[in-house]
Amino acid sequence: MAATSPNDLASFYSSAWGYHFLSYHVFKQFTKQDGKSKETLTNDVQGLLSLYEASHMRVRDEEILEEALTFTTTHLKSIHNDSLKVEVTEALSQPIRMTSPRVGARKYISIYENNDAHNYLLLKFAKLDFNMLQKLHQSDLTRWWKDLDYANKYPYARDRLVECYFWILGVYFEPTYSRARKKMTEIIQMASFFDDTFDAYATFDELVAFNNAIQR
Repeated sequence: MAATSPNDLASFYSSAWGYHFLSYHVFKQFTKQDGKSKETLTNDVQGLLSLYEASHMRVRDEEILEEALTFTTTHLKSIHNDSLKVEVTEALSQPIRMTSPRVGARKYISIYENNDAHNYLLLKFAKLDFNMLQKLHQSDLTRWWKDLDYANKYPYARDRLVECYFWILGVYFEPTYSRARKKMTEIIQMASFFDDTFDAYATFDELVAFNNAIQR
């Protein structure tokens, strides 16, 4: 595979890594003989940022990407490019690999919107996609949660619906998995309910009977 910049290669690595193992040696062209990253990489801030993001895809003993992470982190912290400052700061705070996909998308939409070179139509479709999926996520929860009347029936228990649902969004955010999101949220919320029942509601004798019933 031929790549002309860290930006091109990092983007390819990040996208391909999830489907099959891709050797980190493809980044060797950006290192010197002593294994250190080439200083010339600092001339391409966008490429440096992409290399930083790709380095978070590394696994154990990938020395080139370990070095790339250290190198890019050090230099990105000293970036004063106003047009990329917000994006760099966000990346250093929370790399894409460590961000929930939809949260990352929301943050990037705002960053991209402030880029003078943004594509208006692309930005419009990105916002439309985000809002439509957000509406679906909201509809996943509304009816069954209201029917449970949870807050009135179990006032001692924490209402952790949004928190539990957010966990599942890290696994299933696509529209197709609406049923999976609802079922997994129900399970986690129920586990939280049991936890609060043990911690803040029932007596010891009641909990013994309750635990026996669950075990059966």
